[in-house]
Amino acid sequence: MDREVRAAMSEAERDENVRVIVLTGAGRGFCAGADMSLLSTVAAQGIGEARRAQDVQPKSENVAASRKDFQKKYSYFPAIAKPVIAAINGPVVGLGLVIALYCDLRLASDAARFGTAFAQRGLIAEYGMAWMLPRLVGHANALDMLFTARMIDAAEALRMGLVNQVFPRETFLESVQKYAADLASSVSPRSLRVIKRQVYDAIFQTLEESFERSEQDMLASLQSEDFKEGVAHFLQKRAPAFTGR
Repeated sequence: MDREVRAAMSEAERDENVRVIVLTGAGRGFCAGADMSLLSTVAAQGIGEARRAQDVQPKSENVAASRKDFQKKYSYFPAIAKPVIAAINGPVVGLGLVIALYCDLRLASDAARFGTAFAQRGLIAEYGMAWMLPRLVGHANALDMLFTARMIDAAEALRMGLVNQVFPRETFLESVQKYAADLASSVSPRSLRVIKRQVYDAIFQTLEESFERSEQDMLASLQSEDFKEGVAHFLQKRAPAFTGR
């Protein structure tokens, strides 16, 4: 399934008609994590070389131009040039939470539940979760979630900053689609592309580096078609018609 998700992400990124990507779960949950039958087999028989290579090997074919941090398995979402929204419709646990963390935004149903699960299985914070989770919820909240492996509800997730917004389950998908549609139509795709790269690069930069790069990006923005359209639609009091160029 992770290969299918990656292929779908690559297709959406290449499609010029797609401006925002929404990832959600089928049925009642977003993702319940690894298959317990698989974990049971590994516990009984050990981990084979093929499985070891699959879990560790970077898969960078679609994001080769990005920094190596964002070429790893599951960490490639930040390298996608378009906003990626996790529409968390229900429980999200373990590996499922890893995937949600690498999305740019997390919109949750009030039926959503969140948990790390790893410590309860004798495992550890996998696929870079120990790096990503504290950046979203803070050091203390991250350790609480990882140490206890307890499930938290959508209200607590919102309070700690794990999710951006919570919507009633009855209108959840409609609310997410409206959010995504507004993002796709009301702001410049070029701005979104550059800002996303700026924010993720800034994690690894000093203030001086981020400042100097923003000056270069601003000069380029001032020469873009979307800048001209951004001024024109405001002055003409009409809806924008951004091209992403």
